[in-house]
Amino acid sequence: MTALGFVKLRMRCHRERRKEGVGMGDGDIAASTAIALHFLCALGLGAGYSLAQLKHHLSLVADPAQTLRFLLVVQGPVVIGIYSSVRRDREHCSYWKAVARGLFGLPVGAVLNAFGAIVLGAPVGIKYWPSTIYWSSLMSLFTFVPALCVFGLSKMDWQRILAHSIPKEIVDCVVSLPAQGAILGAWLGAWPMPLDWEKPWQEWPICVTYGAVAGYLFGMLISVVFVHVLRGQTHVKAE
Repeated sequence: MTALGFVKLRMRCHRERRKEGVGMGDGDIAASTAIALHFLCALGLGAGYSLAQLKHHLSLVADPAQTLRFLLVVQGPVVIGIYSSVRRDREHCSYWKAVARGLFGLPVGAVLNAFGAIVLGAPVGIKYWPSTIYWSSLMSLFTFVPALCVFGLSKMDWQRILAHSIPKEIVDCVVSLPAQGAILGAWLGAWPMPLDWEKPWQEWPICVTYGAVAGYLFGMLISVVFVHVLRGQTHVKAE
C-alpha cells in the first residue's frame, strides 16, 4: 500500500468512526460500542442471578450474603474486562494494566461504599458484615471500578464526570449514568427498611440490593438514550 493510499484509508476510517458517534473527544468510543457494553453488563448480571437461583438454589431473600458473593464472582470479570477494553488512555495504558486498575479499585470502592452505607444507617453487627462486604463490593463494580478502568487516575477526567451531571461524551455516559442510577436506586431501596412491616426482604441489604440493581439497569437505559443524543450532535457538527 502506498503512503497516499494509507492516508486515504485512515481518513475513511475516521469518517466512519464519526458516523458511529465518535468525535466528542480524542478518547471517546463509538455509539455501537457503548450499547454493546451495556448489553453485555446487563446480560452478565442477569446470567449471574439466574445461575445462582437455578444451579445453586440461592435466593437474595433467603441467603443474601451467598447470593451477592455469586453475583460478584460472575459480574466482576464481565465489568472489569469490558470497561478495560474501552480505556481512554490506550497509548499509555495496556489492556492488562487497565484490568489491574479495576482489580485494585474493587476493594477501594467497596470500602467507600461500605463507609457511606454505615454512615447512612446500615447495621454494623458481626452477622451483617459478610452481606455488607459483598454488597459494597458489588456496588463498587457499579460505581467505582468502571471509572478507574476507563480513566485511571486522570484528574481531568474525574473532575469532568463529577462536575457535570449531564455527560459531555459517550464514554462519560457509559461510566457515570449507570453509577448514578445504582446509587440513587440503593438510596430509594433503603426507604422500606425502617418501616414496621416485618417482611423478610426488609433485612439488610436485600431491598437496597434490589434498588441498586434496578437503578443500575435504568441508568444503562438512560445512557443509551444519551448516546443517541450525543451521536446526533456529532452528526450535526460533522456536517
